[in-house]
Amino acid sequence: MIELNLAFVVQVINFGILVLVLNVFLYKPIRKVLADRRQVIDSAREKAASVDLEVQEKMARYEARLRDAKTEAAGRRAEALKVAQAEETAVLEKARKEATASLEAIRGKVAKEAADARALLKQQAEALSGDICEKILGRSL
Repeated sequence: MIELNLAFVVQVINFGILVLVLNVFLYKPIRKVLADRRQVIDSAREKAASVDLEVQEKMARYEARLRDAKTEAAGRRAEALKVAQAEETAVLEKARKEATASLEAIRGKVAKEAADARALLKQQAEALSGDICEKILGRSL
């Protein structure tokens, strides 16, 4: 059985003093360090949250500018394509006109040369037929 005597009372007082000393020199500094650490962690979390929010805002602005730039580029591309198609049509029409004019000039030249060749052949045929007739008949015509 437990005896409650002076030694027990001294041990209880020693234990109380030990708890007070440990509280002053150990528990309070540890609690302070833990509180400071918690405060640093909380401020770091708040800062990370604010930085994350700022990054999200910047990304939203960047994506909006990127969409605007893509839309503008698509518009410019469509406009340039229309201009290029108009120029292509004009160049093709000019080339067709030049080709038609050149073809007509060549046809006219060929027709004239053919007519000249026919006339020359007709003259040569008449002269040749006269020569043949003179040789066959043996006299001049």
